[in-house]
Amino acid sequence: MHQPTTTGVWRNLVSGPLIVCALVALAWLALPGSVHGASPGTPGTTGSTDASAASMSGPALVTASRNRWEHSPHGEMLKRILPPNVEPAGLPEPRSRGAQLTMQYCVQCHNLAPPAMHHAEKWPRIVARMLPRMQGKGNRGPLMKELMDGVSAPSEEETKVIVAYLQKHSQKPVDAMALPEANQTRVWQSYVHACNQCHTLPDPKRHTRAEWPKVVARMEKNMAWMNRVVGSKVDPREPQYRSDEIVAYLQRYARR
Repeated sequence: MHQPTTTGVWRNLVSGPLIVCALVALAWLALPGSVHGASPGTPGTTGSTDASAASMSGPALVTASRNRWEHSPHGEMLKRILPPNVEPAGLPEPRSRGAQLTMQYCVQCHNLAPPAMHHAEKWPRIVARMLPRMQGKGNRGPLMKELMDGVSAPSEEETKVIVAYLQKHSQKPVDAMALPEANQTRVWQSYVHACNQCHTLPDPKRHTRAEWPKVVARMEKNMAWMNRVVGSKVDPREPQYRSDEIVAYLQRYARR
């Protein structure tokens, strides 16, 4: 066990993700359909029918959405669905049609989700779950239709493009037991436990030695952000993961 006596210590989120998932679900149920400041529209409009939205650049779409949230009574919940750690220019192939459609539709309700947030097998199910909500259907009947007023949903063809884009740049999962030092070192265990809390385990070869420190630093911010949602405090009984040790492990086996 390592106690948080220095900087660079990761909190264990054993209970955090479960509570966060519940909060996200509640946020979706309370999602404002006709957000103050948003242009009026028909609930469940499918395809790029909003010419103004379709013609806007990715950064402009993100900025417009965040401005609407600022004037929404539910804005704080919208901001908290996903951490704001990805800007349009940070998406893979940001000028591609897949990236543009992802920005156009996904930022209507929450911050951008990086494709690497999930593995390829998981993305179709997630997109399929989002579609009924954007179409004003979902699992709340007439209420969902009211909540989604003004939100556009992608067409069938656009949905295929979005899913293909997300899968192309998704996280590539690896078998933990196939990794170097599997079941042999404490740092391997820390890496597996820390990363598996939020997403599928990434291959150390996904990034170079120079890239991993920045990636790990971003993940630390995300974990702190999740804990702020929960409002939890450090529990000395929880295992603490040292980011410097995890970075050193990832750099040892990073892509050359």
